Amino acid sequence: MSTICWLCRWKGEEMEVIPAIDLLDGKCVRLYQGDYNQSQVFDDDPVAVARQWAEQGATRLHLVDLDGAKVGHPVNLAAIRSIVEAVNIPIEVGGGLRDRDAVASLLLTGVRWAILGTIAVEKPELVAQLCGEFPGQIIIGIDARNGKVATKGWLETSEVLATDLAERMAQLGAAAIIYTDIHRDGTMQGPNLDSLRELASIAAIPVIASGGVSSLTDLLSLLALEPQGVTGAIVGKALYTGDVSLQEAVRAVGQGRWQDIPPDFGSSAFA
Repeated sequence: MSTICWLCRWKGEEMEVIPAIDLLDGKCVRLYQGDYNQSQVFDDDPVAVARQWAEQGATRLHLVDLDGAKVGHPVNLAAIRSIVEAVNIPIEVGGGLRDRDAVASLLLTGVRWAILGTIAVEKPELVAQLCGEFPGQIIIGIDARNGKVATKGWLETSEVLATDLAERMAQLGAAAIIYTDIHRDGTMQGPNLDSLRELASIAAIPVIASGGVSSLTDLLSLLALEPQGVTGAIVGKALYTGDVSLQEAVRAVGQGRWQDIPPDFGSSAFA
């Protein structure tokens, strides 16, 4: 590749690698394809896990209250509050946020972003209200099976297309979309690039990829989608199994990554 090509290629903001902390019964777990009956406990102390990711270079954390998603209201607020107090990086939280009071209470803990899922399908007018009341702090979590949106902690699947919901939520003022292909979540089979590309091309707001990331190669593959608006990747199981090193991932796709640094061809590069 010529020096000119290196200097002229598209450069956006760095892609964020966002560690996931899924909370179930106060513990850090991972589900396989969203199945509560196939959960694996990785640590009994989610606060310690949060500190670990922050120390290794995370610029943001993704928390999911799995108990809350299942029952329809936040359950793990005490653990979430402890994590907020323990780290100095912004945190996004989803799970069980289905009314205004739940969202307001969560944001009062110091959480930066509230992730809405079920109500985006069932109560879009409430989403519009919340986007107006908490500008820049409402993210929409779109979790899809075969292109259709799943709700209620992935226990039900609607007839709403993920692409249609993404377009509508962008119009209502959402700050970003987190897109999860449920069939990839926890499987370490790689992200669904085609679905991400399609959704990101429709939504006029940032899209964060979630589900399936198993290696640095998977993260690097997402860089091709940056021009379409994919700005980050949530990584869960691969971090806990050691298949992905957070520090290496941040160096590979984050700020100062080698892809954005022109090689040194010497003083005669433009001769």
